[in-house]
Amino acid sequence: MNGFMDNREPFRVLMFPWLGYGHISPFLELAKKLSQRNFSIYLCSTPVILNSIKKKFSLKFSPSIQFLELHLQTLPNLPPSLHTTNGLPPHLMNTLKEAFDLASPDFTLILKTLKPDLLIYDFLQPWAPKAAAELKIPAVEFISSSSTMTAYMLHAFKKPGIKFPFSSIYYRDYEMARIEKQESSTPVEKLEEDKKRVRDCFYLSCDIVLIKSFKEIEGKYSDYITNLTGKKIVTLGPLVQEPTLDDEESELITWLNEKEKKSTIFVSFGSEYFLSKEDLLEIAYGLENSKVNFIWPIRFQKGEDIDLEEALPKGFFNRVGNRGKVFKGWAPQAKILEHSSIGGFVSHCGWSSVMESMKYGVPIITMPMHIDQPINSRLVEDVGIAVEVVRDSNGKLHREEVAAIINQVVLDKDGELVRQKAKDMKEMLYSKGDEEIEEVAKELEKLCAKKTHSFT
Repeated sequence: MNGFMDNREPFRVLMFPWLGYGHISPFLELAKKLSQRNFSIYLCSTPVILNSIKKKFSLKFSPSIQFLELHLQTLPNLPPSLHTTNGLPPHLMNTLKEAFDLASPDFTLILKTLKPDLLIYDFLQPWAPKAAAELKIPAVEFISSSSTMTAYMLHAFKKPGIKFPFSSIYYRDYEMARIEKQESSTPVEKLEEDKKRVRDCFYLSCDIVLIKSFKEIEGKYSDYITNLTGKKIVTLGPLVQEPTLDDEESELITWLNEKEKKSTIFVSFGSEYFLSKEDLLEIAYGLENSKVNFIWPIRFQKGEDIDLEEALPKGFFNRVGNRGKVFKGWAPQAKILEHSSIGGFVSHCGWSSVMESMKYGVPIITMPMHIDQPINSRLVEDVGIAVEVVRDSNGKLHREEVAAIINQVVLDKDGELVRQKAKDMKEMLYSKGDEEIEEVAKELEKLCAKKTHSFT
């Protein structure tokens, strides 16, 4: 940290993430890092999201990080408890986006009242940087997905019909078929509008775009974004939250403490994806047939009251016994991944989960589901820290493949290289520390000092 800066008035930054946990978490981690470098942070979100953050928020940050509530309209089937993507039934996603857009005037009022030196915003609200520009407040986009996915998306926009120039990054046929099927159920105008808002958010960013990444794994993709758009990409490092241990989690950690080193896997598909019945059963049989211990928190949509005994194969709990911890709800992912008994992570490859596995040196058994996850899966396999459970040509998972890849990554001799590369990644990230954040702080100071908004 640069001590000489502490005598100066701190720069005031308003941070405004989208309403998904995979967005809130990196915004909050960036807020913590900046708050230690002469920035006062105001994090703006819905009450239901802010309440979930405050429960685990360390008081040491409270003088320089404040929370601002943005109240969304209560639309049909969307009470305030659903003003978050966490557990949101998928059919309500467009309603949530609509409510978010309707809050634009209220957000503009917050901007006018606060008069921050800088706005840091997310990928889905072009009205936020436009409002900032009207008030001559610099605004910068923070993309919490990978440089690889961002490059892939921008390439498709700028060079339609031309193959992406990095051959290891692609969608499989069944993944494309799934995307096309999902898109076919959405009106064309809505699809185009969503794509436009993502592009606008990128191009409305002043001078630079922030991305949660680091050059050692994604440097060439960040450079390609700059080549395509002229925007300077400033990487932020992994931005992984530090694990905390609450009393209610201690039973899980006690169970892990009894397991042998690297003998156990953690299975999680994020806060916004819900497994199909078919996938759930194949994964359950795959875990049962593997030779490892496992922790598997299973999530259902808010409002769904499903009994695990009924959802899982008959007799599953009896057969796995003390090898498996399977339960409904949430688990302390970072705390689990850092544990010495964990030898693998079965993951959907959401970008925050990928970053956590890298930080803690845990090899990934990838099962990408949708959106950016297949691209992230190709990237981590290319980097050498993961192996994918490939579906059949119809997009179906098979329990034999699930068990085989788990055993390969965690136990077998032919998984040694993946395990070593994951360990090397952990050591490299540890040695780097916060070097990216120091660079980010300098870039943001320059923008704050400008006191104007330029779309370059």
